[in-house]
Amino acid sequence: MAKLVSKVYGDALFEAAMDKGRLETVYAEAVSLVPILQANPELMSLLGNPQIVKEEKTAVIRQVFKGRVTDELMGLLEVIVEKDRQSDMIPVFEYFIGLVKEYKKIGAAYVTSAVELKAEQRAELEKRLLETTPYVEFEMHYATDPSLLGGMVIRIGDHVVDSSIKTRLYELKKELSSIQLA
Repeated sequence: MAKLVSKVYGDALFEAAMDKGRLETVYAEAVSLVPILQANPELMSLLGNPQIVKEEKTAVIRQVFKGRVTDELMGLLEVIVEKDRQSDMIPVFEYFIGLVKEYKKIGAAYVTSAVELKAEQRAELEKRLLETTPYVEFEMHYATDPSLLGGMVIRIGDHVVDSSIKTRLYELKKELSSIQLA
């Protein structure tokens, strides 16, 4: 259900921002708003409190955000509170951010390697990813995992490229154990 709510509200915000020509501005505000909401559990708790009437919650939202965010974002915040969807607020903005990134062809790549990659290796990897994918920009996320022994694992969305030595050894072991000797 939460995914559906995020999609409905996120799509509505995307369309409103596109119609008004404010996609970049609303995107930047949403990117800034998510960590603010995450860092203020008191606000989220207040908005989720069933003993506080909707009018008071809406007044709080207006007091905190009015004049600081675009009308499109302000309107969405008010609708979310009026429809008692406060708990979905962060997922809505995260969905919207993902939608804008997809629209702008910005991908997220998660790279895990056995050792820390050097700056030139990172630059070359990003260059190769840009050449072989439909994206025009990447947000690169790097991690190390010594258990890979060598090589790397790259994840972009649902696609995984695993060229680690650990996986190659595992596949070789499976292949050898399937061979029957006469």
